[in-house]
Amino acid sequence: MKLKQISVFLENRKGRLWKAMNVMGSSKINIRALSIADTSEFGILRMIVPEPEKARKVLEENNFVVKVNEVIAVEVPDEPGGLDMVLGVLNKADINVEYLYAFVEKNEDKAMVVLRTEDVDAGLAALQEGGVTILTASEVYQL
Repeated sequence: MKLKQISVFLENRKGRLWKAMNVMGSSKINIRALSIADTSEFGILRMIVPEPEKARKVLEENNFVVKVNEVIAVEVPDEPGGLDMVLGVLNKADINVEYLYAFVEKNEDKAMVVLRTEDVDAGLAALQEGGVTILTASEVYQL
């Protein structure tokens, strides 16, 4: 129940984020979730898309440095403290979270959280044992 995530290295200069989004839109690739982290010189754009290999290919063809890696998507209550339980499960299992990002599902009272742990398989196992709802790739892509 791991998802493929596209990570795109972006030089921190005018037009690079737009160009990445233009490539995705022109290729008819829908973005289900995204996050961007930056420094003064570069950023990393992380995206969940229904066609990760197609996205990787078209971005690389347009001179972007792209990496595909695995992440976990979980469902949490969309209320104060909703994320606490999920992070508590990982903390109890001594599993470090490298990063996460979230968005609210349409017409639902749940939020989806995408997270990357140092050991994705161990993170997935701990979340399953802790009773956390793990979302499948098809569930995420259909949101």
